[in-house]
Amino acid sequence: MVRANGAVSLRELARVVQTSEVTVRRDVRALEAEGLLDRRHGGAVLPGGFTRETGFPPKSHLATAEKTAIADLAAGLVEEGEAVVVGAGTTTQELARRLARIPGLTVVTNSLLVAQALAHANRVEVVMTGGTLRGSNYALVGSGAEQSLQGLRVSRAFLSGSGLTAERGLSTSNMLSASVDRALVQAAAEVVVLADHTKLGTDTMFQTVPTDLITRLVTDEPPLQDDRAASELQALADQGVQIAVAGTGPAVDSAGRREVPLPVQRRTHGPGGGPAPQLRAAGAQVADLAPRRRG
Repeated sequence: MVRANGAVSLRELARVVQTSEVTVRRDVRALEAEGLLDRRHGGAVLPGGFTRETGFPPKSHLATAEKTAIADLAAGLVEEGEAVVVGAGTTTQELARRLARIPGLTVVTNSLLVAQALAHANRVEVVMTGGTLRGSNYALVGSGAEQSLQGLRVSRAFLSGSGLTAERGLSTSNMLSASVDRALVQAAAEVVVLADHTKLGTDTMFQTVPTDLITRLVTDEPPLQDDRAASELQALADQGVQIAVAGTGPAVDSAGRREVPLPVQRRTHGPGGGPAPQLRAAGAQVADLAPRRRG
């Protein structure tokens, strides 16, 4: 289970092997001594190789131009009168600032920062989940947050995370945050992941959204020398994820678009032969890939 998911809780292990958590804890301790896994509070993870979570203040100063471009582009997906869910994160906070300009929205969120960005928005209704405050990212987590999302249905979910790979999808470094993000996904007809290029190819402990549930990825243009990010974009596109790439450079054409070198072939038609949807933003040109979901 740890090898398949990257991490697992002691409670889940005890349920699967039908024994007590005390017994599982003892076995995990023995496996750690052999170097087969690492213990974490309330669970176990694969030894090494997984990125640990960075607190909110440091993250808020990372890739700021990229996050701004991604938020600008993602906001173009939302229309007046929609109901959406927005998860916690610095990129989703940037998105919320732009959603404040769209009238008639209902935004469900577990993020205090997202709610704050929308607090004074005209004609935008903000619905907060319940839960326990997690101070490192100002998010509500736990069973209260998850239960408050039961029975909810919205058009799409906007989520961020700590890492994104074609193999495991979106992941995060905290078990409680991952559980709430999964509940947010269950509430949405479509899942839009917001991730700058530094997260592409990065794997973290807890899977939140498997690749086959990601409808669209909104990201920025990877540097030309970043082969890992380019390869990951190609692999995600091959698995049916629609890719939208936002440019952050100053050079634009007369129509306000910048040519973005993509690691995927551009398509001019959608899944049914009709035109593929196109997103436009100042300083960006976007390629949308028709989904090819796994059967």
